[in-house]
Amino acid sequence: MIKTREEAIKFGLSFPDTYQDAPFKDLNWQLVRYKHNKKAFLWTYEKDGYININVKVDPDKAFFWRDLYESVLPGYHQNKEHWNTVILDGSIPDRDIEMMIAESYDIISDSPQKRIYEAVKKIPYGCVATYAQVAEVAGNKKMSRAVGNALHKNPDPLNIPCYRVVNSKGELAGEFAFGGAKAQENLLKEEGIEVKGGKVDLEKYQWKLSQGNI
Repeated sequence: MIKTREEAIKFGLSFPDTYQDAPFKDLNWQLVRYKHNKKAFLWTYEKDGYININVKVDPDKAFFWRDLYESVLPGYHQNKEHWNTVILDGSIPDRDIEMMIAESYDIISDSPQKRIYEAVKKIPYGCVATYAQVAEVAGNKKMSRAVGNALHKNPDPLNIPCYRVVNSKGELAGEFAFGGAKAQENLLKEEGIEVKGGKVDLEKYQWKLSQGNI
């Protein structure tokens, strides 16, 4: 059961590129930050006999957690729309505390994988993009290989349309990772994209970044 400051901080530090910080004169406040932008995603402090943590939250999910648990409150000393306070009183299962911390980390971090997924989301309906294009939109033209690795681990295929990504020749994946060899072809055809011999005509269907779609 996550009930102590040490347990919460240890879990926060398990994420890549994080570090502990105590930026205030009051040492009761101990933070975990993401080193690339120095943003804190986990605040810990003792209040009313319990260790509390503040985590950043998607405004659409803030009330979900507050409605689910009495020990989840609007963020103490922080923006009530974007932060929740979680009282570590033993009433919330570890898995949900860990999920809230993980969601906070995801919101403030700027990992290459996150940028890749956001780039793929921008590919317009009825278009395809190459790995190199996705890498460029994600901020680094040289990480085409990383694009392939990230898409193979796609955590949300319904909202991250990785089937719209093809290689530099317009060729589809040899065996599409989500549903078998024909899945990518079928999904593209549903959007009106012609597939012939396992290839897409890039001149006709490639995402034109210059057209302002990004």
